[in-house]
Amino acid sequence: MPLYHKLGNFPQKRHTQFEKPNGGFYYEQLFGTEGFHGHSSLSYHVHRPTQVKEILNSYSVEPKIAIGKNIKSLLFKGFELKPENDFLDSRKAMLVNKDCIIGLAAPKESLRNYFYKNADADEMLFIHKGKGKLRTMLGNIPFEYGDYLIIPRGIIYQIDFETTENRLFYVESYSPFYTPKRYKNQSGQHLEHSPFCERDFILPNELETHDEKGDFLIKIKKEGMIHEVVYATHPFDVVGWDGYNFPYGFSIHNFEPITGRVHQPPPVHQTFETATFVVCSFCPRLYDYHPKAIPAPYNHSNIDSDEVLYYVDGDFMSRNNIEQGHITLHPKGIPHGPAPGAMERSIGHKETHELAVMVDTFRPLMVTEEAMGLDDGQYYKSWTEAP
Repeated sequence: MPLYHKLGNFPQKRHTQFEKPNGGFYYEQLFGTEGFHGHSSLSYHVHRPTQVKEILNSYSVEPKIAIGKNIKSLLFKGFELKPENDFLDSRKAMLVNKDCIIGLAAPKESLRNYFYKNADADEMLFIHKGKGKLRTMLGNIPFEYGDYLIIPRGIIYQIDFETTENRLFYVESYSPFYTPKRYKNQSGQHLEHSPFCERDFILPNELETHDEKGDFLIKIKKEGMIHEVVYATHPFDVVGWDGYNFPYGFSIHNFEPITGRVHQPPPVHQTFETATFVVCSFCPRLYDYHPKAIPAPYNHSNIDSDEVLYYVDGDFMSRNNIEQGHITLHPKGIPHGPAPGAMERSIGHKETHELAVMVDTFRPLMVTEEAMGLDDGQYYKSWTEAP
């Protein structure tokens, strides 16, 4: 996160003594990315953050692959995913490669019986349905419909839902999420042409500090495994922290679309980037205003990337029979484009109210068994014109 933030209390000088009011010292922890090269924060704990009492169990959560080498365009009916009580159990990987996991979740209950940490991947949770609070060791973030939550790897968190009908689209990335470089100056400040700025980020607040000893279960995801680790002290025992590495939120409704006289390419919708894929937000906007503009996108050959679209709301004019929660996959190697009749139908329209999230990966995606259970079976034929 190219933005400095701080909460609570900490010493004026880093790596110096920070005494407790009643004697003893707080314990400093460097929370950094990419070794000592990337963004980092310094946190100060009531107890040593290293006190492992026991490792109870370890089990695999690696996705089962149905299609390893795919050439078929696919459509998955995401809202047909059956809700489950537990947050982690509800998370189902749909599409995977060596760089990321793209999935869906429909948890019915808050995550309160244990803590969770992804030790391998940064997480992006997109809130399609639901409202609540992300509770982390570095503070809490409220969320609602349309919010992205960016959670750096290593963050220990829980989630409180105020709702029982919750639908999440998520991406686990093995490289960090950043906002696009072209939106920022050398020091990382967002420029005037950026479709959002620092004011739009939802930063952690309400730092919880628990001075508690006992048995605290943290489920840690690492290398396709979940490890159930018991710690001797409460994970949320930070009295203060500062730095650049922390979770934050951003509402898709605060993305300001960039439009033009003719159809603009998908990069104008880019919201986040990693070293291996990009994330774009398609938001309500005015259509192109050239006298002979065609609002529908042109046909496109995926030469270098797989395209994943998650449909959130509104009428996505380039496709037919698209509903909320649908996911489409357009793999590299074959062209895709508007459905038959969509180009002609778009001419003369002035605006769209569509809302969608797109993930373009630079490596091909494999399709999981969970995804094929939601496959409509016909989408790859949807460009064929009726005789």
